[in-house]
This record gives sequence, C-alpha cells and structure tokens, in this order.
Amino acid sequence: MAVAAPAAPPRMRRRYVEEIVPQLVKEFRYRNAMQVPRLEKIVVNIGLGEAITNGRAIDAAVADLKVITGQAPIVIKARRSVAAFKLRQGMEIGAKVTLRGRRMYEFLDKLVNVALPRIRDFRGIDPKGFDGHGNFTLGLREQLVFPEIDYDKIDKLRGLEVCIVTTASTDDEGRSLLTGLGMPFRKQGG
Repeated sequence: MAVAAPAAPPRMRRRYVEEIVPQLVKEFRYRNAMQVPRLEKIVVNIGLGEAITNGRAIDAAVADLKVITGQAPIVIKARRSVAAFKLRQGMEIGAKVTLRGRRMYEFLDKLVNVALPRIRDFRGIDPKGFDGHGNFTLGLREQLVFPEIDYDKIDKLRGLEVCIVTTASTDDEGRSLLTGLGMPFRKQGG
C-alpha cells in the first residue's frame, strides 16, 4: 500500500514563511521568530434578521457559506429574547464558519486575489477595522463577490462578515502582517 505524499502548503502560507516573517522581524526587531504575528483563524459569518419571518433564509445562508468556505457552517441561535424584534431565545438567527490551517490560508488567498477585486468601485479596504489587538474585521455587502456563488440560484443578496484573528499584540503589527499577505488597505486620508 503506497503512502500519499503530503500536499504542498498553500501559497499564502509559503509566502508568509519565506517573505513575511523575515520582513516583520526586520520591521519590528523581534528577537525570536516565534514573536512574529501569524494568522490564528478566520471566522466568516452571516447574520440573518430576516430569519425570524423567513425560515428558508437560514438554509440559503448555510448553503452559501458552505460553498464559499468549503466547510460546513454552524447555525447561531439567539441567546435571549428581545420583544421589540419579535425574537425569542433559541431562534436561529445566523450562521458562521471558523477556518484554521490550510482552509484559512486558501480562503484568505481567494478573498484577496479573487473576491475583493470583483467589488464594484473598489478603492481598497478601510484600515479602521482593527480592534486594538491586531485582529481585523471586514464586512462585505453581498455574497456574489465570490465566484462560487451562482447569481441565478440565490434568493436574496446577503452581506457577510470576515473576522481575521491574528496573534499580533498591536494594530500596527496586524496591519503589517495583513499587508504582507496582500490585503489591499486604502491609504489614510483617501
């Protein structure tokens, strides 16, 4: 019985190891390669307020997330009831996927090189999406920027949120890491 050779690492991972780590060590003067920030996980989620009245919305969002990320999402349920929104505890109100390892790097590669350039009038990502600890959150208005989504098969345009979690301790370190990985940040003041 032949043993299959391990698959080559994703190109984003190779780029991180070969180019970005030495660049960040030089830029921030790290003493140890383990201090260099790295990607920890990427969380992609869709919140569905419409799921309160439309039960099929959750199924459509789950299907879209599965096609986009290549991984089965989990359904998010309301933690508490809110009478003003006609929301009861335990109602399904969203879906999310947490990507790590190979799938995380492949998704980021697809986001940066395929999806973001497909956004109409795209002038770069607003760099204000950092949380103060090197993590970055990006909102997309529609799922159609991903080429896997068939326009004829969607029932409604839905936005999604991509949260990139890093081991960086400051926003500057996180911004340098993501810029090195190809994230097209808009210039400040523009």
